[in-house]
Amino acid sequence: MPRSDTGSNSPHLDDAEQEQAAQHSSPRALVIHEVVREEGEAAMERTAGALIMSALAAGLSMGFSFLTQAVIESSLPETPWRALVASFGYTVGFVIVVLGRQQLFTESTLSAVLPVLTRRNLKTIAKTARLWGLVLSANIAGTLVFAAILQMPGVFSDEVVRELGWLAKQPYSGSFTVTVVRAIFAGWLIALMVWLLPSARSARLMTILLITYVVAISRLSHVIAGSVEASYGVMVGAASVRDYLAVFFFPTLLGNMIGGISLVAIINHGSIVAEITDAEN
Repeated sequence: MPRSDTGSNSPHLDDAEQEQAAQHSSPRALVIHEVVREEGEAAMERTAGALIMSALAAGLSMGFSFLTQAVIESSLPETPWRALVASFGYTVGFVIVVLGRQQLFTESTLSAVLPVLTRRNLKTIAKTARLWGLVLSANIAGTLVFAAILQMPGVFSDEVVRELGWLAKQPYSGSFTVTVVRAIFAGWLIALMVWLLPSARSARLMTILLITYVVAISRLSHVIAGSVEASYGVMVGAASVRDYLAVFFFPTLLGNMIGGISLVAIINHGSIVAEITDAEN
């Protein structure tokens, strides 16, 4: 990350103190923009095989959000605060994926869009479409595999299995419009998390936990995390494939993309586009 110029003009600081001030300052919005954009461009240049394997790993990892939440739920009494505690389980999959640098579709609604907004050419648009297609497909495949593994009898207690079944109904709890709105908020938050991470430094873990915990307690719709629950629901007979596609997948995908692209990528890019123009000139 480029060095900040904070403290560089201070007559009260020597060179070492100026360096210390720079290290403790927050990076400018333009610096964050360029860090996230370069991450997106690096992902676009990866081979199809590398993207698919990384995205498959991310889909599998997201299954631990579903499982951990069910395990915590099964250990708690029926109280009003139960969901507030169990929702911490939802954060586990995101921690694994983000810190493990696995390829998650909703992160790319920001990182892969910034290169498009910056370069504005068909080649970059085509690379973004390729990235999204490969990552989304592999993410969903990973969630299906994880949900299928959970079907194995005797692996988890009856209490955990009961909670898994209850959580699997949640992605189908709203109408098309309600699910889209819930997904917009979720896509907005996850993209904001990606935007915040370059400046989080040692607080990266806390940033991931905080943002994804809000998604969980608000019962917002995330197309990958929710796919584990929704596909599990199909496998246990609580929903049909048509329900998975029409009630969960399409409205959630639409909302996540709206939230990530329009409310974070476009707005944040717009806030520093003048600085980009000045730097190019």
